[in-house]
Amino acid sequence: ASLKGFRLLVVEPIDHEHNKAGDAFVAIDVVNASDGETIYWVGSREAPNALPDKYGPVDAAVVGIVDQVDA
Repeated sequence: ASLKGFRLLVVEPIDHEHNKAGDAFVAIDVVNASDGETIYWVGSREAPNALPDKYGPVDAAVVGIVDQVDA
């Protein structure tokens, strides 16, 4: 499987109040998220499912962009 054409993003986990909630990690971006956007990501066995061929050497994938967070 090729990752050619996909961007890699540095993801910084946050909690529901936008406070840092863990260490940063790298994820493949399949939704073309912009810098600073709040995103939804999947990890582990679900991450390769975000790729077109459902197979690839990825541990984390950005699969959605959050439009709004209601507190």
